[in-house]
Amino acid sequence: MSQQYAWIPFYEELADKLLPYKDDRQALMKKIQEIFAATGLKLPKLDSHPLPIDIDPFSVYALFNKHTTLENRIKLVTAFKDSFSIDAPVPQEFNGIPLVNNMAATFYAFDGDPRRKPDDIDNLWALFEIALFHADRPTDKTREDFIRIFNNTYRQFGLRWMLSFGLYWIRPHTYMNLDSNTREFLSDPSHTSPDIVATLKRLSRMPDAERYLSICESLKETALSKAYSYSSFPELSESTWNVPKPAPVQTSTDSTNVLGDPDIASVRYWLLAPGKNASEWSKFQQTNTAAISWADLGNLDDYPSKDDIQDALIHSRGGETSHNNAALACWQFAHEMKPGDIIWAKRGRQEIIGRGVVSGAYEFDESKGDYPHFRSVDWTDNTIFRTDDLLSMKTLTDLTTNTELVSRIEGFYNAEKLDEVDDEPVIDYPEYSPEDFLSEVFMSPDKYESLTNILQVKKNIILQGAPGVGKTFAAKRLAYSLMGEKDVSRVMMVQFHQSYSYEDFIEGYRPSANGFELTKGAFYSFCKKAADDSENDYFFIIDEINRGNLSKIFGELFMLIENDKRGSKNTLQLLYSHELFYVPSNVYLIGMMNTADRSLAMLDYALRRRFAFFDLTPGFQTEKFIEYRDSLGEPKFNALLRQVELLNEVIAQDDSLGDGFCIGHSYFCNLRPGSTDDAALVPIVEYELIPLLKEYWFDDPSRIADWSDRLRGAIR
Repeated sequence: MSQQYAWIPFYEELADKLLPYKDDRQALMKKIQEIFAATGLKLPKLDSHPLPIDIDPFSVYALFNKHTTLENRIKLVTAFKDSFSIDAPVPQEFNGIPLVNNMAATFYAFDGDPRRKPDDIDNLWALFEIALFHADRPTDKTREDFIRIFNNTYRQFGLRWMLSFGLYWIRPHTYMNLDSNTREFLSDPSHTSPDIVATLKRLSRMPDAERYLSICESLKETALSKAYSYSSFPELSESTWNVPKPAPVQTSTDSTNVLGDPDIASVRYWLLAPGKNASEWSKFQQTNTAAISWADLGNLDDYPSKDDIQDALIHSRGGETSHNNAALACWQFAHEMKPGDIIWAKRGRQEIIGRGVVSGAYEFDESKGDYPHFRSVDWTDNTIFRTDDLLSMKTLTDLTTNTELVSRIEGFYNAEKLDEVDDEPVIDYPEYSPEDFLSEVFMSPDKYESLTNILQVKKNIILQGAPGVGKTFAAKRLAYSLMGEKDVSRVMMVQFHQSYSYEDFIEGYRPSANGFELTKGAFYSFCKKAADDSENDYFFIIDEINRGNLSKIFGELFMLIENDKRGSKNTLQLLYSHELFYVPSNVYLIGMMNTADRSLAMLDYALRRRFAFFDLTPGFQTEKFIEYRDSLGEPKFNALLRQVELLNEVIAQDDSLGDGFCIGHSYFCNLRPGSTDDAALVPIVEYELIPLLKEYWFDDPSRIADWSDRLRGAIR
């Protein structure tokens, strides 16, 4: 145990040695600079200034608790040992230690960021101090002080679950880290008590102090019981890395969703017929359930797919109809509906007779007679809503994509409850780090860092590049990586085209039942939403930005989108409503532009000045693409790539083309080992690459013929 976790005494002693620097942080920063100078390693960026003047103690630990080589970690802790005169030996292993993201390794926002508050770093020092006192000499008073200081700190920008990392680093036998691995590990009842499982499943963000201490104390009791495979927090933390990870659940038949949203759990809206002519409605309300029939199918969990359910229905009921709607209803009720979804009960085709929230998983009970397939539902309202729309005749209908109808129905049921709602429910979006971005987008870490730095400073950026360099693929993922999570509510994407106008973008008059009414456009509504949530960043993405008439679309917003003219102090009067409008400082614009499209006019110079332009280039030589290429192990594929890289050199040197016309890597993505045969490669060459060359060199047939032969020859 002592050998395996030799880092513990070192980490604890370093915390003791750091505490005296609480009131002398300039001396601490000088020590840190000397440590990195002595090791020959580059000091990470710790603030917006080249030489930061302040730091918190947890960010000091983050300097050597990030993704780097074991050699560099040992080199750094050795330098810390010498600089702080630490008696504990230098650890040679770091078992069970959570690591921070290299691109977000400070526990505070950089100076100048509006989300950084004057007391943020002071609060972290105060928490550090009381955490040590409470761990070493716990009393009712230290617990009370810990709770007070923790609760004054834990919602600061950038902390999230990282705060539990920092507390674990300094006293790993008292405070447990709650990284995603640990939370996933402890959601399995075989690893801890049912109470802890239930508590963690309810958490969507770092809990307050009382709940956090309660989790730590309950886990300690679990560990001491010896009923599980660990007897301390460090052993528990290490155990989380030794559990085989399940294969990811595919939420779409296409595992490479270009827009980057496939794994996001969002609320869906369902329309359900509670029996013929709503005959089961009163029973549903009395039992707080929703149910469907098809009792002869048995347990729906026994069917691997919708098609299997359909085959069973055809077998048992005959093939006079396809039974497609019935099979879909059964599959969706059992496998796609989930707790938290909204469900409306209907009668006929124009009445909704109740609203509920799904609260339970699918269950099957054959003793329930004709309606054995059921879920628990909290029926919140039985008021009747009549609609002019003709509702579907199906038993179960997913209405989620019919946003206009959903808005009307929800607006009706929520109208009388708006005054009672203090906050929107918290949605636990999937985490998304810079490392996640770099694992999906073929870009070097240095280029990614430059891209994010430019966007954060300029606030408006255009990703420009040739066909196939991954502009659309990267856009949302870039936003998610800066947010740290796939919060789709803070990202919006539109596509400009020749007919797109100011009225679509900002505001304008639109036909209505009573003539014309003033309606708000996409960007106006997005800015208003961002202004109401100034603590978080929002990203507005514009695909094909150079296809629209930009002066017509942006109007007076040419001025307001500038990074130094953001915020409520900079307002302009809108064209139609005469409202004083501003662009919030937490809104970022990401545009995309295809540099090889000859049909497009140059960007308006007034707009060009307000955007930074970032070139996305073919990523054939990036580390991740090479790793992907090698994983396929296909000589024909490699030969084709070599020819394309040679072709790109010729295109780049062509005076009539240039770098902006090079062929991107996206043409060659999403292949799997064993699938890179002629059936996959020939269409790429014949129907994508050669037609592109014919467009590029329409006046040079011999060059087209030459390179067509080379590409075809590579895969023969």
